Amino acid sequence: MIGISGTGANAADRRDRRFGYAMATPSLLVLFLIILFPVISALFTSLHDYTLIAPNFDTFTGLTNFKLALGDAEFRHSAWLTLRFVIGVVALEFLIGFAVALMLNKVERFKPIYYAILLCPLLMNPVIVGLIWRMFLHPNLGIVNYLLSTIGIDPVNWLGDTKIAIWTVILVDIWHQVSFMIVLLLAGLSSLPKEPYEAARVDGANAFQCFIHITLPMMRTVIVVTLLIRLIFAVKTYDLIYIMTRGGPGTATDFVSYFIYRTAFVSLNVGEASAMSIILLTAILGLTVYLYRYMRSIN
Repeated sequence: MIGISGTGANAADRRDRRFGYAMATPSLLVLFLIILFPVISALFTSLHDYTLIAPNFDTFTGLTNFKLALGDAEFRHSAWLTLRFVIGVVALEFLIGFAVALMLNKVERFKPIYYAILLCPLLMNPVIVGLIWRMFLHPNLGIVNYLLSTIGIDPVNWLGDTKIAIWTVILVDIWHQVSFMIVLLLAGLSSLPKEPYEAARVDGANAFQCFIHITLPMMRTVIVVTLLIRLIFAVKTYDLIYIMTRGGPGTATDFVSYFIYRTAFVSLNVGEASAMSIILLTAILGLTVYLYRYMRSIN
């Protein structure tokens, strides 16, 4: 009887799995095609001399476009700017987000109101955010310079100064995206068990010791996932640059995504732009694999 029951249970499990695969397969195929087709198309284009002036795949160039991309000083400059931007926004957003999340985790009243306020910037489209802040930061008509003038500070050319423009974009991105950090980190803090903190207080640990020895170790997985997601989105930043600076002044904010756009639709060299896209995708995948392995190692 036991053998029959076990066999019946196994057969039922197999039927359930087959049913699950049958239900999930159409959606997975569509998702697979949506993701895979552009990647294969970009890879195929990157191996040919494809331009918008001569849009054909007649000339196979192999890895020439990749060599041209890696040897392009402007592309390397864009990559360096993107690296600075990513490190700046992710580090600052994490520090601000973690601090705010720790404070909100202690709040008992009016939490829904705080959540609503925090989520307002995050719910706005990046194009709208860029347009709003471009208007606010206008050197002559913007409200920011007007408020500065009321306390005797001369107007600042926020988006037209080569030394200030990148920091202006970083601050706008922080204003827009820091809520993402806060929400994810706050969700992680809310899920932490209370018993270790109670035991630590009984042993005489203060708030700082609890943070260092309890909160941070238990939050490592959440922190890594949050940083990974934010890093990926930061590397792909395009909307704010297109709306606010168009890569300027000069090339002060010419990030990789915008440089790839310029290469494809201004210089009309789609083949080299595709090679740059593959290089960017490879860098993001490498970062993702590294952080994923690190996350697995700490579990």
